[in-house]
Amino acid sequence: MSLPNCPKCDSKWVYQDQSLLICPECAYEWNPNEPDEDAVVVTDANGTPLSAGDKVTLVKDLKIKGSSQVLKIGTKALIRQIKDSKDHQLDCKVDGAGEMMVTAKFVKKA
Repeated sequence: MSLPNCPKCDSKWVYQDQSLLICPECAYEWNPNEPDEDAVVVTDANGTPLSAGDKVTLVKDLKIKGSSQVLKIGTKALIRQIKDSKDHQLDCKVDGAGEMMVTAKFVKKA
């Protein structure tokens, strides 16, 4: 039986106590059957909700900060994690460019 990682600290050392899941590292307790009111909802350029593990494509050419490299329209990426941030919400693995943070409004779900 595999339990999900902690939604607060992403710890893999989660254990179950009756109907609750408990993280021993940050002491967060949650019921996996109830929706999380603190969950971050991030949508793509078309308004589709995104989640970790989704595959996305870029809808605009993006210049990488501090580099002369440009990511072209249609470049594919895999969302590793979603962050609660103003500028860059998606922690992605981008084909041909490696791991980087991307703003959700510049991608669409593939």
